[in-house]
Amino acid sequence: MTARTLAADPAAAYPGYLECLEEADEYAAVEVATALLAAGVPAERVLLELVAPAQAEVGERWARNEWSVAQEHAATHISERVVAAVAAYADPRPTRGRIVVACMDGEWHALPARLVAEVLRLRGWQVTFLGASVPAAHLVSYLHRYDAHAVALACALPMRLPYAHRMIEACRRSDVPVLVGGRGFGDDGRWARLLGVPWAPAAPAAADLVADERALHAVPPARLDHLADDEYASLVKRRGELIDSALADLRERVPAVRDYTPAQLDSTVSDLGYIVDFLAAALYVDDETLFTEFTEWLVEILTSRHVPARAVGLTLDHYGQQLRDFPRAGGFLERARVLVAGSGAKPTQ
Repeated sequence: MTARTLAADPAAAYPGYLECLEEADEYAAVEVATALLAAGVPAERVLLELVAPAQAEVGERWARNEWSVAQEHAATHISERVVAAVAAYADPRPTRGRIVVACMDGEWHALPARLVAEVLRLRGWQVTFLGASVPAAHLVSYLHRYDAHAVALACALPMRLPYAHRMIEACRRSDVPVLVGGRGFGDDGRWARLLGVPWAPAAPAAADLVADERALHAVPPARLDHLADDEYASLVKRRGELIDSALADLRERVPAVRDYTPAQLDSTVSDLGYIVDFLAAALYVDDETLFTEFTEWLVEILTSRHVPARAVGLTLDHYGQQLRDFPRAGGFLERARVLVAGSGAKPTQ
Protein backbone atom coordinates (compact mmCIF):
# COMPACT_ATOMS: atom_id res chain seq x y z
CA MET A 1 0.00 0.00 0.00
CA THR A 2 1.45 3.36 -1.00
CA ALA A 3 1.91 6.35 1.31
CA ARG A 4 -0.75 8.21 -0.71
CA THR A 5 -3.25 5.38 -0.13
CA LEU A 6 -2.49 5.42 3.58
CA ALA A 7 -3.05 9.16 3.66
CA ALA A 8 -6.48 8.83 2.03
CA ASP A 9 -7.84 5.81 3.93
CA PRO A 10 -9.02 6.16 7.57
CA ALA A 11 -8.90 2.37 8.04
CA ALA A 12 -5.27 2.25 6.92
CA ALA A 13 -4.41 5.22 9.16
CA TYR A 14 -6.19 3.72 12.17
CA PRO A 15 -3.32 1.58 13.60
CA GLY A 16 -0.94 4.55 13.53
CA TYR A 17 -3.54 6.81 15.07
CA LEU A 18 -4.20 4.30 17.88
CA GLU A 19 -0.46 4.15 18.52
CA CYS A 20 -0.48 7.95 18.91
CA LEU A 21 -3.16 7.61 21.58
CA GLU A 22 -1.19 4.86 23.30
CA GLU A 23 1.94 7.04 23.33
CA ALA A 24 -0.08 10.12 24.38
CA ASP A 25 1.33 11.96 21.35
CA GLU A 26 -1.24 14.67 20.76
CA TYR A 27 0.60 16.39 17.93
CA ALA A 28 1.13 13.18 15.95
CA ALA A 29 -2.54 12.24 16.38
CA VAL A 30 -3.64 15.60 15.01
CA GLU A 31 -1.23 15.18 12.09
CA VAL A 32 -2.74 11.79 11.20
CA ALA A 33 -6.23 13.33 11.06
CA THR A 34 -5.24 16.47 9.16
CA ALA A 35 -3.24 14.41 6.65
CA LEU A 36 -6.44 12.52 5.84
CA LEU A 37 -8.29 15.80 5.40
CA ALA A 38 -5.53 17.19 3.18
CA ALA A 39 -5.75 14.04 1.04
CA GLY A 40 -9.42 14.75 0.39
CA VAL A 41 -11.08 12.48 2.95
CA PRO A 42 -14.33 14.17 4.11
CA ALA A 43 -14.25 15.43 7.68
CA GLU A 44 -17.26 13.29 8.59
CA ARG A 45 -15.39 10.13 7.60
CA VAL A 46 -12.36 11.16 9.67
CA LEU A 47 -14.57 11.61 12.71
CA LEU A 48 -16.60 8.42 12.28
CA GLU A 49 -14.01 6.03 10.80
CA LEU A 50 -10.92 7.15 12.72
CA VAL A 51 -11.73 9.00 15.94
CA ALA A 52 -14.89 7.11 16.95
CA PRO A 53 -13.57 3.52 16.61
CA ALA A 54 -10.26 4.47 18.25
CA GLN A 55 -12.10 5.92 21.23
CA ALA A 56 -14.21 2.77 21.49
CA GLU A 57 -10.98 0.75 21.62
CA VAL A 58 -9.67 3.04 24.36
CA GLY A 59 -12.73 2.16 26.43
CA GLU A 60 -12.26 -1.55 25.77
CA ARG A 61 -8.63 -1.40 26.87
CA TRP A 62 -9.65 0.25 30.12
CA ALA A 63 -12.35 -2.40 30.64
CA ARG A 64 -9.80 -5.18 30.09
CA ASN A 65 -7.51 -3.48 32.62
CA GLU A 66 -4.86 -3.01 29.93
CA TRP A 67 -4.91 0.75 30.36
CA SER A 68 -5.15 2.77 33.57
CA VAL A 69 -7.72 5.50 34.16
CA ALA A 70 -4.94 8.04 33.57
CA GLN A 71 -4.13 6.52 30.16
CA GLU A 72 -7.80 6.51 29.21
CA HIS A 73 -8.18 10.16 30.24
CA ALA A 74 -5.06 11.16 28.29
CA ALA A 75 -6.30 9.38 25.16
CA THR A 76 -9.75 10.95 25.48
CA HIS A 77 -8.21 14.42 25.78
CA ILE A 78 -6.20 13.80 22.61
CA SER A 79 -9.32 12.63 20.78
CA GLU A 80 -11.08 15.83 21.82
CA ARG A 81 -8.16 17.86 20.44
CA VAL A 82 -8.33 15.92 17.18
CA VAL A 83 -12.07 16.58 16.89
CA ALA A 84 -11.40 20.28 17.42
CA ALA A 85 -8.67 20.23 14.74
CA VAL A 86 -10.96 18.48 12.24
CA ALA A 87 -13.74 20.97 12.97
CA ALA A 88 -11.37 23.92 12.49
CA TYR A 89 -10.06 22.47 9.21
CA ALA A 90 -13.55 21.88 7.79
CA ASP A 91 -14.88 25.20 9.16
CA PRO A 92 -18.47 24.75 7.90
CA ARG A 93 -20.90 27.68 7.85
CA PRO A 94 -24.46 27.09 9.13
CA THR A 95 -27.30 27.16 6.64
CA ARG A 96 -29.97 25.53 8.81
CA GLY A 97 -31.54 26.02 12.25
CA ARG A 98 -30.09 25.55 15.72
CA ILE A 99 -29.60 22.11 17.27
CA VAL A 100 -28.70 21.93 20.95
CA VAL A 101 -26.59 18.88 21.88
CA ALA A 102 -26.02 17.93 25.51
CA CYS A 103 -25.25 15.03 27.82
CA MET A 104 -27.70 14.01 30.53
CA ASP A 105 -27.24 15.36 34.03
CA GLY A 106 -24.63 13.13 35.68
CA GLU A 107 -23.36 11.83 32.33
CA TRP A 108 -19.65 12.59 31.89
CA HIS A 109 -18.90 10.67 28.66
CA ALA A 110 -19.06 13.71 26.39
CA LEU A 111 -16.96 12.68 23.38
CA PRO A 112 -19.65 10.63 21.60
CA ALA A 113 -22.04 13.56 21.90
CA ARG A 114 -19.33 15.89 20.61
CA LEU A 115 -18.94 13.71 17.53
CA VAL A 116 -22.68 13.93 16.90
CA ALA A 117 -22.51 17.70 17.30
CA GLU A 118 -19.70 18.00 14.76
CA VAL A 119 -21.44 15.77 12.21
CA LEU A 120 -24.58 17.91 12.53
CA ARG A 121 -22.43 21.00 12.06
CA LEU A 122 -20.88 19.48 8.93
CA ARG A 123 -24.41 18.84 7.63
CA GLY A 124 -25.15 22.58 7.84
CA TRP A 125 -26.86 22.93 11.21
CA GLN A 126 -26.01 25.68 13.67
CA VAL A 127 -24.99 23.57 16.66
CA THR A 128 -24.69 24.54 20.30
CA PHE A 129 -22.78 21.86 22.21
CA LEU A 130 -23.39 22.18 25.95
CA GLY A 131 -21.05 19.35 26.94
CA ALA A 132 -21.15 16.86 29.80
CA SER A 133 -23.61 16.62 32.70
CA VAL A 134 -26.03 19.43 31.92
CA PRO A 135 -28.60 19.99 34.71
CA ALA A 136 -32.16 19.88 33.41
CA ALA A 137 -33.00 23.33 34.79
CA HIS A 138 -30.01 24.88 33.02
CA LEU A 139 -30.91 23.20 29.74
CA VAL A 140 -34.50 24.40 29.92
CA SER A 141 -33.34 27.92 30.76
CA TYR A 142 -31.11 27.86 27.67
CA LEU A 143 -33.98 26.67 25.49
CA HIS A 144 -36.17 29.52 26.71
CA ARG A 145 -33.47 31.98 25.66
CA TYR A 146 -32.56 30.57 22.26
CA ASP A 147 -34.89 29.23 19.61
CA ALA A 148 -33.93 25.62 18.77
CA HIS A 149 -35.08 23.30 16.01
CA ALA A 150 -34.39 20.29 18.25
CA VAL A 151 -32.46 19.00 21.26
CA ALA A 152 -30.20 15.95 20.98
CA LEU A 153 -29.51 14.29 24.32
CA ALA A 154 -26.82 11.66 24.89
CA CYS A 155 -26.73 8.95 27.54
CA ALA A 156 -24.01 6.30 27.78
CA LEU A 157 -25.12 4.57 30.99
CA PRO A 158 -28.57 2.98 31.41
CA MET A 159 -28.55 3.82 35.12
CA ARG A 160 -29.22 7.44 34.07
CA LEU A 161 -32.49 6.56 32.30
CA PRO A 162 -34.82 7.93 35.01
CA TYR A 163 -32.95 11.27 34.88
CA ALA A 164 -32.99 11.12 31.08
CA HIS A 165 -36.76 10.78 31.07
CA ARG A 166 -37.13 13.84 33.29
CA MET A 167 -34.87 15.87 30.98
CA ILE A 168 -36.81 14.71 27.92
CA GLU A 169 -40.10 15.78 29.46
CA ALA A 170 -38.63 19.12 30.57
CA CYS A 171 -37.52 19.85 27.01
CA ARG A 172 -40.92 18.94 25.63
CA ARG A 173 -42.61 21.32 28.05
CA SER A 174 -40.46 23.97 26.38
CA ASP A 175 -42.02 22.94 23.03
CA VAL A 176 -38.71 21.72 21.62
CA PRO A 177 -38.55 18.31 19.88
CA VAL A 178 -36.13 15.83 21.42
CA LEU A 179 -34.08 12.97 20.02
CA VAL A 180 -31.70 10.78 21.97
CA GLY A 181 -28.71 8.52 21.39
CA GLY A 182 -26.09 6.51 23.19
CA ARG A 183 -25.75 3.05 24.68
CA GLY A 184 -27.72 4.16 27.71
CA PHE A 185 -30.91 3.67 25.69
CA GLY A 186 -29.96 0.13 24.65
CA ASP A 187 -27.99 -1.03 21.65
CA ASP A 188 -31.26 -1.16 19.68
CA GLY A 189 -32.89 1.89 21.28
CA ARG A 190 -35.49 -0.22 23.07
CA TRP A 191 -35.53 1.95 26.21
CA ALA A 192 -35.88 5.11 24.13
CA ARG A 193 -39.00 3.60 22.55
CA LEU A 194 -40.32 2.75 26.02
CA LEU A 195 -39.83 6.39 27.06
CA GLY A 196 -41.54 7.54 23.86
CA VAL A 197 -38.64 9.44 22.30
CA PRO A 198 -36.98 9.16 18.84
CA TRP A 199 -33.59 7.43 19.00
CA ALA A 200 -30.62 7.50 16.64
CA PRO A 201 -27.98 4.73 16.74
CA ALA A 202 -25.16 6.93 15.38
CA ALA A 203 -24.34 10.45 14.24
CA PRO A 204 -25.47 10.06 10.58
CA ALA A 205 -28.81 8.68 11.74
CA ALA A 206 -29.17 11.61 14.15
CA ALA A 207 -28.53 14.01 11.26
CA ASP A 208 -31.16 12.26 9.15
CA LEU A 209 -33.65 12.34 12.02
CA VAL A 210 -33.37 16.07 12.78
CA ALA A 211 -33.89 16.76 9.07
CA ASP A 212 -37.10 14.69 9.04
CA GLU A 213 -39.79 16.89 10.61
CA ARG A 214 -42.40 14.15 10.56
CA ALA A 215 -40.21 11.58 12.31
CA LEU A 216 -38.96 14.14 14.82
CA HIS A 217 -42.48 15.06 15.88
CA ALA A 218 -43.98 11.54 15.75
CA VAL A 219 -43.76 10.82 19.47
CA PRO A 220 -45.60 7.80 20.89
CA PRO A 221 -46.56 7.95 24.58
CA ALA A 222 -44.21 6.52 27.19
CA ARG A 223 -45.15 3.07 28.48
CA LEU A 224 -44.47 3.25 32.21
CA ASP A 225 -47.66 1.92 33.84
CA HIS A 226 -45.53 -0.49 35.88
CA LEU A 227 -44.24 2.41 38.00
CA ALA A 228 -47.60 2.38 39.80
CA ASP A 229 -46.25 -0.36 42.09
CA ASP A 230 -43.86 2.22 43.65
CA GLU A 231 -40.89 -0.19 43.71
CA TYR A 232 -38.64 2.25 41.87
CA ALA A 233 -39.37 5.21 44.15
CA SER A 234 -39.05 3.10 47.29
CA LEU A 235 -35.73 1.63 46.19
CA VAL A 236 -34.29 5.07 45.46
CA LYS A 237 -35.27 6.23 48.96
CA ARG A 238 -33.41 3.26 50.48
CA ARG A 239 -30.24 3.68 48.42
CA GLY A 240 -27.95 4.89 51.21
CA GLU A 241 -29.27 2.34 53.68
CA LEU A 242 -28.75 -0.51 51.22
CA ILE A 243 -25.17 0.49 50.43
CA ASP A 244 -24.27 0.79 54.13
CA SER A 245 -25.78 -2.59 54.99
CA ALA A 246 -24.12 -4.28 51.99
CA LEU A 247 -20.71 -2.94 53.01
CA ALA A 248 -21.22 -4.17 56.58
CA ASP A 249 -22.25 -7.57 55.23
CA LEU A 250 -19.13 -7.80 53.05
CA ARG A 251 -16.91 -6.93 56.01
CA GLU A 252 -18.55 -9.73 57.97
CA ARG A 253 -18.44 -12.39 55.25
CA VAL A 254 -15.21 -11.40 53.49
CA PRO A 255 -12.64 -10.57 56.23
CA ALA A 256 -10.17 -9.15 53.67
CA VAL A 257 -12.52 -6.21 53.15
CA ARG A 258 -11.70 -5.01 56.68
CA ASP A 259 -8.13 -4.36 55.57
CA TYR A 260 -8.99 -2.40 52.43
CA THR A 261 -7.14 0.83 51.77
CA PRO A 262 -9.23 4.02 51.55
CA ALA A 263 -9.01 3.83 47.74
CA GLN A 264 -10.18 0.20 47.70
CA LEU A 265 -13.00 1.08 50.09
CA ASP A 266 -14.13 3.99 47.90
CA SER A 267 -14.18 1.72 44.83
CA THR A 268 -16.20 -0.89 46.72
CA VAL A 269 -18.77 1.66 47.89
CA SER A 270 -19.04 2.98 44.32
CA ASP A 271 -19.66 -0.53 42.99
CA LEU A 272 -22.31 -1.18 45.64
CA GLY A 273 -24.00 2.06 44.59
CA TYR A 274 -23.84 1.18 40.91
CA ILE A 275 -25.62 -2.10 41.62
CA VAL A 276 -28.47 -0.23 43.33
CA ASP A 277 -28.63 2.42 40.61
CA PHE A 278 -28.76 -0.09 37.75
CA LEU A 279 -31.37 -2.10 39.61
CA ALA A 280 -33.44 1.08 40.02
CA ALA A 281 -33.12 1.87 36.31
CA ALA A 282 -34.19 -1.68 35.43
CA LEU A 283 -37.28 -1.20 37.61
CA TYR A 284 -37.97 2.14 35.91
CA VAL A 285 -38.13 0.56 32.46
CA ASP A 286 -39.28 -2.84 33.77
CA ASP A 287 -36.56 -4.74 31.92
CA GLU A 288 -34.46 -7.30 33.76
CA THR A 289 -31.92 -7.44 30.90
CA LEU A 290 -30.77 -3.94 31.82
CA PHE A 291 -29.69 -5.25 35.21
CA THR A 292 -28.39 -8.66 34.16
CA GLU A 293 -26.29 -7.17 31.34
CA PHE A 294 -24.80 -4.67 33.80
CA THR A 295 -24.06 -7.45 36.28
CA GLU A 296 -22.22 -9.48 33.64
CA TRP A 297 -20.22 -6.38 32.69
CA LEU A 298 -19.39 -5.63 36.33
CA VAL A 299 -18.16 -9.18 36.90
CA GLU A 300 -15.96 -8.92 33.81
CA ILE A 301 -14.50 -5.60 34.98
CA LEU A 302 -13.86 -6.79 38.53
CA THR A 303 -12.36 -10.15 37.60
CA SER A 304 -9.94 -8.38 35.24
CA ARG A 305 -8.83 -6.50 38.36
CA HIS A 306 -8.51 -9.71 40.41
CA VAL A 307 -11.73 -9.22 42.38
CA PRO A 308 -13.59 -12.56 42.51
CA ALA A 309 -17.07 -12.80 41.05
CA ARG A 310 -18.17 -14.23 44.41
CA ALA A 311 -18.03 -10.70 45.87
CA VAL A 312 -20.74 -9.59 43.44
CA GLY A 313 -22.77 -12.72 44.19
CA LEU A 314 -22.65 -11.96 47.92
CA THR A 315 -23.91 -8.43 47.35
CA LEU A 316 -26.74 -9.57 45.09
CA ASP A 317 -27.72 -12.10 47.73
CA HIS A 318 -27.68 -9.44 50.43
CA TYR A 319 -29.75 -6.98 48.41
CA GLY A 320 -32.22 -9.76 47.64
CA GLN A 321 -32.69 -10.42 51.36
CA GLN A 322 -33.11 -6.71 52.10
CA LEU A 323 -35.67 -6.31 49.29
CA ARG A 324 -37.86 -9.32 50.02
CA ASP A 325 -40.97 -7.15 49.73
CA PHE A 326 -40.00 -5.95 46.24
CA PRO A 327 -41.19 -8.70 43.86
CA ARG A 328 -39.86 -7.18 40.62
CA ALA A 329 -36.52 -6.19 42.14
CA GLY A 330 -36.22 -9.58 43.83
CA GLY A 331 -36.74 -11.37 40.54
CA PHE A 332 -34.13 -9.25 38.78
CA LEU A 333 -31.61 -9.85 41.59
CA GLU A 334 -32.19 -13.60 41.57
CA ARG A 335 -31.66 -13.91 37.83
CA ALA A 336 -28.50 -11.83 38.07
CA ARG A 337 -27.27 -13.97 40.97
CA VAL A 338 -27.74 -17.12 38.89
CA LEU A 339 -25.69 -15.57 36.09
CA VAL A 340 -22.90 -14.65 38.49
CA ALA A 341 -22.90 -18.15 39.95
CA GLY A 342 -22.53 -19.53 36.45
CA SER A 343 -19.52 -17.29 35.87
CA GLY A 344 -17.55 -19.03 38.62
CA ALA A 345 -18.78 -17.45 41.81
CA LYS A 346 -19.20 -19.90 44.69
CA PRO A 347 -22.74 -20.32 46.00
CA THR A 348 -23.62 -18.10 48.92
CA GLN A 349 -24.44 -19.58 52.27
